[in-house]
Amino acid sequence: MNISRQSKHRPSFFRQCMRSKIPDVIGYVLLLAALLWLVLHGAESQGYNWQWYRVPQFIFSLQNGKLQAGPILQGLLITLHITWMSLILTYIIGLATALLRLSSSLGGRIVARFYLETTRNTPLLVQLFFVYFIVAPPLHLNRIFAAVLALSLFEGSYASEIYRAGIKSIDKGQWEAGSSLGLNSYQLYRFVILPQAIPRILPPLTSQAVSLIKDSSLVSVIAVYEMTMRANAIVAETFLVFEVYFTIALFYLIITVILSQLAGLMERKIKVPA
Repeated sequence: MNISRQSKHRPSFFRQCMRSKIPDVIGYVLLLAALLWLVLHGAESQGYNWQWYRVPQFIFSLQNGKLQAGPILQGLLITLHITWMSLILTYIIGLATALLRLSSSLGGRIVARFYLETTRNTPLLVQLFFVYFIVAPPLHLNRIFAAVLALSLFEGSYASEIYRAGIKSIDKGQWEAGSSLGLNSYQLYRFVILPQAIPRILPPLTSQAVSLIKDSSLVSVIAVYEMTMRANAIVAETFLVFEVYFTIALFYLIITVILSQLAGLMERKIKVPA
């Protein structure tokens, strides 16, 4: 009996959800149409000649019956390669720095504070040049790893504050309960504090990951042939300024939207403690 009642109510609930989303979808489509018209009208007023038909060859091409990646797609793969390595290192650096700032060691807190102040208060562009020209040569780092290190150090300073805020948001009673059970600092963080803090800091960490993906476009200044560098080369050869840059902007948008959706799924699966 209950099953039949639920099945009767499902269609009406589904229709109600769809009706509530229709105005949002219409508004979103109208906004995109307005922005598209504004871009097209602005370019045409400047006498720009759109040539979108030339863009696909820079994404992929058909050679000898096989699909070959174009320069933009090749650059996208390098961007993804840099991004996943930088993300892992960013979260490690961020957590380590947050733990140092929360530790009882004066030297550790001073080192963490110095790192935070220098990285957050200087431009990423300057840090890229510093790592590439000063740090990388004695360590024998190539351009890719120099870019990863610079991005990770820069983004890690912001991630550390996210970690620290999440750890400090845990109720004091949790710390006292763990200590009363005889847990040492590592066990306390591993089994009590971090499992409760991670769900709370997941949304801001996702935002930081999105920021890292967009900031990765700056590594082109040290001649890393990622997507932006490839786009600059194509524009210099073809003068397809708007078409090429809008195309790579779309790729960045797709990557960040997918990342945000994955983080949303994780948030729904992980219950945030009250």
